[in-house]
Amino acid sequence: MANKKPKFAVFKMSSCDGCQLSLLDAEDELLELLGGIELAYFPEASSRMLKGPYDIGLVEGSITTPRNVEEIRQIRKECKILITIGACATAGGIQALRNWKDVKEFTKIVYASPEYISTLNRSLPVSSYVHVDFELRGCPINKYQLIEVLKAFLNHRKPNIATRSVCVDCKLKGNVCVMVARSTPCLGPVTQGGCNALCPSYDRGCFGCYGPMDSTNTSSLAAEFREMGETNYEIMNVFRSYNAYAEPFRKESEANEK
Repeated sequence: MANKKPKFAVFKMSSCDGCQLSLLDAEDELLELLGGIELAYFPEASSRMLKGPYDIGLVEGSITTPRNVEEIRQIRKECKILITIGACATAGGIQALRNWKDVKEFTKIVYASPEYISTLNRSLPVSSYVHVDFELRGCPINKYQLIEVLKAFLNHRKPNIATRSVCVDCKLKGNVCVMVARSTPCLGPVTQGGCNALCPSYDRGCFGCYGPMDSTNTSSLAAEFREMGETNYEIMNVFRSYNAYAEPFRKESEANEK
């Protein structure tokens, strides 16, 4: 019994499945990892569904419906370690844009019979309802970061995930700053790296896919946008993307809403 493999499970709340696909896209790395764990529950990849408890659980998606609330509380009970993956699970996701509007108005417009729709007023991260042991950012997540997190927890060590800004990655790649050279709004200075500065590498501003980095100074960045000629409305929209409801981005967008 001492050599029994840890049971691994993957769950989905309200999301697009992109982060689960990132895990499957790891291919060779995932095959190596599976040699040391038991894949007990992963509907996206297998029809084999073993009941808990589980040693490690991954959760993709935000808490958007009453059913999600019930499910995530049960999942927390069944998992020794709970890891949230992606912008939806860690910050509410792109669907958190609804948090500034009347959800009932949306359901009236979209659905023929809105009275049958059961949804919460806000889309929130998993941590708003249960304790989370680790949050892995990204929209979608970086598959190599995910493998590192899983290996770390399997070996009882702290995950080695860099918390530097996207700007550092731009410098390492030798990118010309899109803000300085082209006056393009970019969230790179306040966004945690993980994408290898993908958008700036193609002369586009960072959209903040990996959420706010530690010790963000969003007000200073917003002031720079204003110097570049952006209006308050445009600045608000820059901060309202994939991680719009992450606290630093939310507060800055609301400060420019009026």
